[in-house]
Amino acid sequence: MEKGEINFFSENDFVLNREQDYRNWIEKAIESENKYIGDISFIFCDDEYLHKINLEYLAHDTYTDIISFDNTLGNTLQGDIYISTERVQENANSFNTEFDEELKRVLIHGILHFCGFKDKTEREQELMRRKEEEKIALFHVEQ
Repeated sequence: MEKGEINFFSENDFVLNREQDYRNWIEKAIESENKYIGDISFIFCDDEYLHKINLEYLAHDTYTDIISFDNTLGNTLQGDIYISTERVQENANSFNTEFDEELKRVLIHGILHFCGFKDKTEREQELMRRKEEEKIALFHVEQ
């Protein structure tokens, strides 16, 4: 099976530093769940951009930090993950953490959804948080 690509795009002025480090980390996280890497696009945007997507595709009139469109086939993860960098910054402020740490949490949150993890119930949310922490730790090991 041919390995896909993980790409980063920006619809605002956000620039992801150390793009290859993030790509390597996401690949490691995917492989740690015994999944394969398909074509995955992360699209960074502002609140208004993501709000329009939320309204148009999900009929939700709310701001959010992430919306993922999962096109996973079997164990090959693929799809588009939209991230509002404005929400990430606001969440980082609210949770008293660094922007980069909150960004990692949101990036891996989308990947975990592609892996099949949900976050609707309290139990699912607890598992999602544990998985996020587990995967974020992989980034620190790599550096």
